[in-house]
Amino acid sequence: MKQIFDVVSKKASKLTTNTYSTSFSLGIRVFYKKYHDPIYAIYGFVRFGDEIVDSFHGYDKRKLFEKFRTDTFDAISDGISLNPILNSFQWVVNKYNIDHDLIRAFLHSMEMDLERNEHDQRSFKEYILGSAEVVGLMCLQVFVEGNKARYEALKPAAMALGSAFQKVNFLRDLNADKNLLGRSYFPGIDVTRLNEGTKQQIISDIELDFKQAYEGIRQLPKGARLGVYVAYIYYLSLLRKIKRTHSSVIMKERVRIPNSEKYRLLLSSAFRHTFNLL
Repeated sequence: MKQIFDVVSKKASKLTTNTYSTSFSLGIRVFYKKYHDPIYAIYGFVRFGDEIVDSFHGYDKRKLFEKFRTDTFDAISDGISLNPILNSFQWVVNKYNIDHDLIRAFLHSMEMDLERNEHDQRSFKEYILGSAEVVGLMCLQVFVEGNKARYEALKPAAMALGSAFQKVNFLRDLNADKNLLGRSYFPGIDVTRLNEGTKQQIISDIELDFKQAYEGIRQLPKGARLGVYVAYIYYLSLLRKIKRTHSSVIMKERVRIPNSEKYRLLLSSAFRHTFNLL
């Protein structure tokens, strides 16, 4: 029965999320249950796309990526895929009428990682849009459940949150991106000479994204609000830790939030949400 395969596919997306990201897994757990499978499905899809370009060294990444792109849209049009991650993703795309242009933008940004090692201001904005902002919009389409007016009202905040998350990731991963993957995302910045002034310049830009995102989080449907807020608080805490860490250290090691701290942030966020203190 197709229903059994769909259950297996959704479990594969959940396993992917839980394996790759403690922070997002914690956030999804406190969503209303109806949002669990759709958000796991979106995360599983974007994680696989990202893994192709970031991790599959020694393989023909271009070939794997082109097959992934073709298989994605075949799955959406056919309503099924033997790839459980894509089967799960096509389900959420078709159920919530996720705009295919968002998917194309995401895939375009992933493709940029196969072609580009550095960015100017234009390509950086283009990359952030596809790699992060549109992912926020995919999730928003799930949260608003077809309410177009609410989607349009919350769209800028969802994009800002995705942008903030991605920029924090770039700042946290400066060492690995430069020394392992040969990439430099922030335009006009020589990351090998990162100093406190340059670091603060990047952080100030990210803080503006977080400020805009926060106002949107407060307006999310109740069943999605706490989960998104948990992810927001985790990334904001990570940014603050990076802010306290000297730039020379950032270029040598990855700044992390311990799992014990993540659970503490979850509990404090739940308390604030329960008592309407957001």
